[in-house]
Amino acid sequence: MFYYLHLLTEWFTPLRLFRYITFRAFLGAGTAFLIVLVLAPLVLRWLRKLNFAEQSREMEVGQLQEFFRSKKGTPTMGGVLIIFATVGASLLWSVPTNGYVLLTLGTMLFMGLLGFWDDYLKVTKKNTKGVRARHKFICQTVWVAVVLAILLAWPETRKLACALFVPFCKGPLVADMGIVLSFLFLWLVVVGATNAVNLTDGLDGLAIGCSNSAAVAYLVMSYVAGHAVFASYLQVPHLPGVGELTVLCACLLGAGLGFLWYNCYPAQVFMGDTGSLAIGGFIGLIAVLIKQEVALIIVGGVFVLEALSVVLQVASFKLTGKRIFYCSPLHHHFQFKERIAAKAEGRPERMMETKITVRLCILSIIFALIGVAMLKIR
Repeated sequence: MFYYLHLLTEWFTPLRLFRYITFRAFLGAGTAFLIVLVLAPLVLRWLRKLNFAEQSREMEVGQLQEFFRSKKGTPTMGGVLIIFATVGASLLWSVPTNGYVLLTLGTMLFMGLLGFWDDYLKVTKKNTKGVRARHKFICQTVWVAVVLAILLAWPETRKLACALFVPFCKGPLVADMGIVLSFLFLWLVVVGATNAVNLTDGLDGLAIGCSNSAAVAYLVMSYVAGHAVFASYLQVPHLPGVGELTVLCACLLGAGLGFLWYNCYPAQVFMGDTGSLAIGGFIGLIAVLIKQEVALIIVGGVFVLEALSVVLQVASFKLTGKRIFYCSPLHHHFQFKERIAAKAEGRPERMMETKITVRLCILSIIFALIGVAMLKIR
């Protein structure tokens, strides 16, 4: 919205700054951050009043109940803060008529509503099952089909929608995968990212900390993809208009930092599936739109490890009856490992959760830096 202020440049010269993506991205991040800080106390009171809080998980998690007992009663569904701040700031500072912007925000809202439905069932039914996994996948699959149809319909994206780009290669590895393979690939990226972030959301500050790292990485990649000179120099796909996604990534970063203010240990609020599904869908679609889908494996390395630990744990138990990890996702394995080590060494267990979170967030920063560095290696 504020982008159009540059049209008044002849009356007030400094308004030309609103043309620049970097300027609007910086202000968008600051706006999203302030929105969360201002609204968080109100939202927390609202969630407590409605009793939208973390429920007991003793029946579902078995021996993990000791870790979750202290979290019972903490307000959940705080992801509404992230969504509202990101969408609101994005509409203010990006070009609101840009198709990439609308599609990305639409994906965030859709996945957020799906997560809200799941959280609502959990807190109202007083259990942790929520929406069945099958129904979640059906809803996500339908949205992916809608996204692919839109990408194939747009003249700007039709040519690259079915192309497969991989790091280290100057051109597409596969110029045309066909509609079926393109759909399966798009589904894997968007749905995979959505649920990987959801699986990572288990420790105070972990999911949002790793999401912030991914947001910064794709902020840089989006800017490069939308800049004709940089895209040509680095030999990455250039899509006119996709640079506006830089502003969206900045807004997600600002909202994430604001949410981390309240979500760091000990958390005052949890994002719930409302936030984790929305963030995962947002990041996954950004990767698709700028044709850096495979790079997401590196940029979202912690998310990948968390999801992979669940897959390996389930497969191992079904095939051999044995578990690879103490517990999955991976952060819970580290919780058990740290507890065992603390008891063996006779040291207190306090701050164990913070230690694991900080270390995984450090890894996420390293993964994000590697992902951005791959732009140079062609």
